[in-house]
Amino acid sequence: MPRGARRAASGGWRATGLPSRNRAGGRGRRSRVTRILVVEDDADIAQLVELYLGRAGFQVGVVANGSEAPGRIRRDRPDLIVLDLMLPGLDGLEICRTLRADATTAAIPIVMLTARAEEADRVAGLELGADDYVTKPFSPKELVARVKALLRRVQPRDARGPVLRHGALEVDLDRHVVTDAGREVRLTAKEFLLLQYLLEHRGRVLSRDLLLSDVWGYQYTGGTRTVDVHVRRLREKLPLLERVLVTVKQFGYRLLDPSDTPPEA
Repeated sequence: MPRGARRAASGGWRATGLPSRNRAGGRGRRSRVTRILVVEDDADIAQLVELYLGRAGFQVGVVANGSEAPGRIRRDRPDLIVLDLMLPGLDGLEICRTLRADATTAAIPIVMLTARAEEADRVAGLELGADDYVTKPFSPKELVARVKALLRRVQPRDARGPVLRHGALEVDLDRHVVTDAGREVRLTAKEFLLLQYLLEHRGRVLSRDLLLSDVWGYQYTGGTRTVDVHVRRLREKLPLLERVLVTVKQFGYRLLDPSDTPPEA
């Protein structure tokens, strides 16, 4: 981002273009509006993102300084964060690392907004726990679509869902809780969804393209390295997957059925 860009002003929650009732709440019924915090110091970009997200029915807050972001996030607990990579104070990578290390903010979905198009920079954000990223210059409509897709996948189910199991691993779909031999493991939104998809399709060889389409929910343009990064993080957090989630060379991954799982060394 150009350092000469105008700074965005930090402000409260706004619902730009939102009608008097929540669009998702139905006529005559009031319900909580989904809140999105935009951490961006370029005023023009922040206003553009705020405008389009507001028109889509979200309540939007803006923070312009990276040093202020963690405290604001812990206080207000937004439903999703749009996070610029290059910020005054703390940069986006450090903010992402801080949020993922804190149990109270670890599960908040993060869409990283970055002017850095190099794969290494994108992968760095994903490795620290970002769920998605958009590269500048970007289409505001595409950003809104990605935000909606991510929120659809992390919203709690109305009815209690099943508990998926694989050996000592348990995934409670209703509570979004993962346990390994009784130990709760914190996953990001995308890690949880990827694990759920693998468990629901165990035994099948899943291509990287299929995982991108079905887990990310749209035609992803960031390259299949995205899948590899998330798989590596799942293996690090859940040691069981080191044995049962196998790589199919130059294609994708397969989660072995329990009957096919090799004995523990």
